[in-house]
Amino acid sequence: MGILGRLSRFLGPGLISGASDDDPSGIVTYAQGGAMFGLGLTWMALFQFPLLTAIQEMCARIGLATGSGIMGIVRRYHKTTMFPVLGLLLTANAITIGVDIGAMGSSVQILFPGLPLPLITVSFASFILVTAIFFSYQRYARMLKFTVLALFSYVIAAFVMKTDWSRVFFSTFVPHFEFTRGFLMMFVAFFGATMSPYAFFWQASEEAEEDISRKKIKEMGKGTPRVTKKDIRIMRAENVLGMAFSQIIMWFIIIATANALHTNNTQALSTADQIARSLEPMVHDFPNAGKAAEVLFAVGIIGTGLLAVPVLASSSAYAMSESLGWKRGLSKKFGQARGFYMIIIISTAIGLLMNLIHIDPATALVYASMISGVMTVPLLVVILRISNDKRILGGKTNGPLSNILGWLTVVIMGASSASMFVLFLL
Repeated sequence: MGILGRLSRFLGPGLISGASDDDPSGIVTYAQGGAMFGLGLTWMALFQFPLLTAIQEMCARIGLATGSGIMGIVRRYHKTTMFPVLGLLLTANAITIGVDIGAMGSSVQILFPGLPLPLITVSFASFILVTAIFFSYQRYARMLKFTVLALFSYVIAAFVMKTDWSRVFFSTFVPHFEFTRGFLMMFVAFFGATMSPYAFFWQASEEAEEDISRKKIKEMGKGTPRVTKKDIRIMRAENVLGMAFSQIIMWFIIIATANALHTNNTQALSTADQIARSLEPMVHDFPNAGKAAEVLFAVGIIGTGLLAVPVLASSSAYAMSESLGWKRGLSKKFGQARGFYMIIIISTAIGLLMNLIHIDPATALVYASMISGVMTVPLLVVILRISNDKRILGGKTNGPLSNILGWLTVVIMGASSASMFVLFLL
């Protein structure tokens, strides 16, 4: 087995969750931060890393230890919160799918200007549905793992530009904060883009799915996962790697757009294709480097969109199926889990419809971020309650460090959401 094959076997839901955090809407958010505040937000990557890692590890441990996704646990132990959380998740996911498909279509037009946008968006939606429904789970998961390679385009883009790395590292380790409306809004947006509720659902459900695909569930009653200490160690290791990957890519996106946009007094741009096109005239180090940076940015949008949209649609399907007790799982064929796959189809179709009726993507992104920010705080509280409940996890509950990082995240996200509402009222 080659290096890529061994890597594919090791890197599972943690890597996919981390990479899907850098979806097209997240990329636009990070790029706006770089354009508006230069390197002033690079420290956020270092600050968010332990918080994001702790939360995603809790979600992964819940799925691994119980053989169930988060909504399956909520249905049994926290029924009063089930439908409000489900409704917010489905709405936020559908809007984000629409924004991501639109960004992917616009990026293709950068590479192939003559193609009509409706044809591109319909083609992307069709491709995503075909792969999700008709590919085997093992092949589908393998494909998702390798689409993350597209995110390295942002690393390359940062290096083909003229970068003052001493300033980069100074701003990374010395936090910069401005008590202004614009900076606080961007701070909230960064947390909203990083602490993605759909990634919580996806990782818990996929850890359970991985258990099933590896036949680690006993066929007795509802099934009891056979989880060893080695399983937990592997899950934690690949979770740390996935979240580190997510924050490193965010760091490079900020650097690239700070170099190209902020230093040239370019205002924040609304869509991914505007940001990609704006990179072309800004790079002067090498012949055609500007065009290369533009193309790399566009390729990254397309690749991460192909990763994120199936994750978004699948997280909605897992959540709905677990809430209603439907059969579910990407390892099942369409005929075995019709309801599960119909949610994937409907979620993707709604996102596609948003593009066909020309809903403003910038406005849609704002509403998606608001909904995501509102629902993240109560969802984090539910996750913390589950991950500390010995009835559910037995001896695999949170340790002190996990609880400290988890509740710190709740406080930061709660304060950020409250600040967002105050700013909107003002």
